[in-house]
Amino acid sequence: MPKIYMIRHGEASASFTSDKDPGLSTLGHNQAARAAKDLETVSISTLISSPLRRAQETAAPLANRLGKLVDIDTRVAEVPSTGLSLEARGPWLAKVMQGLWRDQSEQLLQWRRDMAEALIACNEDTAIFSHFVAINAMVAFATDNPAVMVFRPNNASITEFSVHDGKLTLVALGEAAATRVN
Repeated sequence: MPKIYMIRHGEASASFTSDKDPGLSTLGHNQAARAAKDLETVSISTLISSPLRRAQETAAPLANRLGKLVDIDTRVAEVPSTGLSLEARGPWLAKVMQGLWRDQSEQLLQWRRDMAEALIACNEDTAIFSHFVAINAMVAFATDNPAVMVFRPNNASITEFSVHDGKLTLVALGEAAATRVN
């Protein structure tokens, strides 16, 4: 029964509405190092990251500790906001996060399905470095929760799932915090 550790990226150096692909802030790098230390006690065979810099930079300390390469997988990337300007992304995301999955666009529903398939396909213990809405999407999927936003994962928090008989199960939510999406 593979375990999946879904890690939210560390604090970004810029917001969702001011930079399409920021790296980590100094605090974000420290958070990434702490997450790597927290994960060194579990057996992780595979590392996967969103293609976005903040997720890859969060994965780097664990990859270095374990001496492993990080596989990039677009299926665990940030919620797609295709065609939206940086200025329009904030209001759009606020509306999405207040909603229910059944009311979302086909693009978002497909993104969620693709991500769930990626997690369910994991056949060994895996760390996945991803994003606020992506982690919420998988928690909602695993618990059959209709809400888009189920909880507020803190930066570099670790949410644990397991896969058994083709079903994704939530084991433990990561640390929650009052946080802005970045």
